[in-house]
Amino acid sequence: HSRLSSFVEVTADGLTSETKKTGKCTGHLELQWNEDLTLNVTPQSRLDLKLWSCHTLRKELLGNATIDLLDTLRTHDGKMENVQLSLLLQTENKGSVVAGGELNVCLDGLVVDLGSLPSGSAAPDSKSCIGETAANGIEGGHLSRPALSSPSLSSTPSAGMDSSALPAATETPSSTDQTSIATETHTTDALPAGYVRELGWEQRILPHGRVYYVDHNTKTTTWERPLPPGWEKRVDQRGRFYYVDHNTRTTTWQRPTAESVRNYEQWQSQRSQLQGAMQQFNQRYLYQSSGGVVENDPLGALPPGWEKRQDNGRVYYVNHNTRTTQWEDPRTQGMIQEPPLPPGWEMKYTAEGVRYFVDHNSRTTTFKDPRPGFESGSRQGGSPGAYDRSFRWKYHQFRFLCHSNALPSHVKISVSRQTLFEDSFQQIMNMKPYDLRRRLYIIMRGEEGLDYGGIAREWFFLLSHEVLNPMYCLFEYAGKNNYCLQINPASSINPDHLTYFRFIGRFIAMALYHGKFIDTGFTLPFYKRMLNKKPTLKDLESIDPEFYNSIMWVKENDLEECGVELYFAQDMEILGKVTTHQLKNDGENELVTQDNKEEYISLLTDWRFTRGVEEQTKAFLDGFNEVVPLEWLRYFDEKELELMLCGMQEIDLNDWQKNTIYRHYTKNSNKQIHWFWQVVKDMDNEKRIRLLQFVTGTCRLPVGGFAELIGSNGPQKFCIDKVGKETWLPRSHTCFNRLDLPPYKNMEQLREKLLFAIEETEGFGQE
Repeated sequence: HSRLSSFVEVTADGLTSETKKTGKCTGHLELQWNEDLTLNVTPQSRLDLKLWSCHTLRKELLGNATIDLLDTLRTHDGKMENVQLSLLLQTENKGSVVAGGELNVCLDGLVVDLGSLPSGSAAPDSKSCIGETAANGIEGGHLSRPALSSPSLSSTPSAGMDSSALPAATETPSSTDQTSIATETHTTDALPAGYVRELGWEQRILPHGRVYYVDHNTKTTTWERPLPPGWEKRVDQRGRFYYVDHNTRTTTWQRPTAESVRNYEQWQSQRSQLQGAMQQFNQRYLYQSSGGVVENDPLGALPPGWEKRQDNGRVYYVNHNTRTTQWEDPRTQGMIQEPPLPPGWEMKYTAEGVRYFVDHNSRTTTFKDPRPGFESGSRQGGSPGAYDRSFRWKYHQFRFLCHSNALPSHVKISVSRQTLFEDSFQQIMNMKPYDLRRRLYIIMRGEEGLDYGGIAREWFFLLSHEVLNPMYCLFEYAGKNNYCLQINPASSINPDHLTYFRFIGRFIAMALYHGKFIDTGFTLPFYKRMLNKKPTLKDLESIDPEFYNSIMWVKENDLEECGVELYFAQDMEILGKVTTHQLKNDGENELVTQDNKEEYISLLTDWRFTRGVEEQTKAFLDGFNEVVPLEWLRYFDEKELELMLCGMQEIDLNDWQKNTIYRHYTKNSNKQIHWFWQVVKDMDNEKRIRLLQFVTGTCRLPVGGFAELIGSNGPQKFCIDKVGKETWLPRSHTCFNRLDLPPYKNMEQLREKLLFAIEETEGFGQE
């Protein structure tokens, strides 16, 4: 038989939002997916299952089957708990319906009171059904572990699907065992050896293939799989089964399995291993909490009983005295601050807190304030303030775009911690890109928990930790001591590497769209590429100092006097294979001279940033653009984009000062150092992060803080060097975490020059 590659598609009630697919499975006679698919259903729902074969250019329907949940519930007394069904697949062949094999599925997670269901054919309101099932502690049904008999085989009835008597161990099962036989069947996963050694259980198989379990302690048999060690099954006052874990003294509605217990233990182990990184990850944010006291607030403290809060980026005020809320600041309420809007205009706010204006005369909207004198971006007008690059304002514009293009409903992604990368890859790539804009609902298989944002946040952290791992050869560190990531030219060794980069592009776009952070970030030149900006020669210093030094030598020396012959061609080695790239047509025959040296340096710099990664970068950007249009990022620069993806953490000023070294300055005797730290102290956390980016090239600190900063030559603490004249701007050397601070005459001059440098300069080298 030829190898068959296929997947199963399940749809509830014909809804595209409730359509799930398994991963692809390849085999000869029998295919097994062993996957859980979770869908939102009601007792009256209808499940359509389709088996598709996978081809390079198209897919072919091998067979389909239908499950009527109401009939199934009536057959099993309203309890759909691990109910196994054998479905006969049918397909059309020349106008007639023929058998196409057999599909075995297991339904679980739906318990209803049959007496409360209407006897007529009219379906009740779906909300009442969902509410009823939720009252029983169940959210919805899920389809799990389908297994396929080859379509080429004749269909046979499923063995063991009746409630036939079990074989005896020494005696027949007790009456309680017989009761469970009729309603519960389980998977054929091998019983762990620990059950036999510790608990005295053994798994056996009947001649026709049905699995049963032998309890050697009581000399009885049962169809029901035994519970893991330390677990007990109980019944509450309403007749519902629940399970007690005596190991942790907790209870759950979900029936535990060895796999779910193992998943939980691995989750605990993973949490302990990544505890430091995860703790720092959870401390990242984009804005400080508005509920705290703001230092140096020019308006002073709030009146007694008042509190300032922030929701979705918009600030409001709570009056605990009267238990009311309002948008206006009570300290400025009643003050005439702004002139009235022109006739026919109205001011409104988006759900993200961004102010916009409605012109009812022309039925148009705009972010531009229509009042005279406010279009220049003054602080009263709601546009950016004096700092026109206001990250907060730009972020609000981006969130407004995301909110305006959000889709209803939600998208579920079910993954296992053991196969997180593969599961996420299969499901994200099987979805339509715009579906990834729906609200995320992440399910960790084998674990309880409803995703109200926390599980999604952990999923982004863990998956980014996986997909950006250099061990997969998709990305590499920018240098020996630069742990920012860039695309690995050797990734082409993987024949599916472009599909993976498209997936990663979608994933990174999802993080931005849903306002979540990733674990590690990329190099600044990579962010520039995302923004369609051209990297500069200075950017090269942070990712390849040796290459940068070579180019600088060419730039600063006369090649003819030095007797150096260079041509417009460059060799590159990938996995032992050397290739030559022509920087221009017939470049290998054109000599570099003093006259064309600048052109050579420009072409060589451009080539260094793109060598061997053009296709990978395009695949990444294509995947990103499918979820979030790249035009939406036009507000940001590369450093702000890094902040959007990685977030920022609270800067510990004492730790910063304690782990700073000085060259040509002394810590206590130079007034410039005192002024510098006073200026940093007066900054808000956002500007401190910008200063950190300016000097180190990244917005993220190592887990150990400033003491663990890394430079191009290894550990390198933050350094302040006395360089230049008072008319110069501060300069930075990101390879060495060094700030060149000229000897300014006063603190205001230092403040002005420093802020201008970190907010306005390009390439870190202006004087």
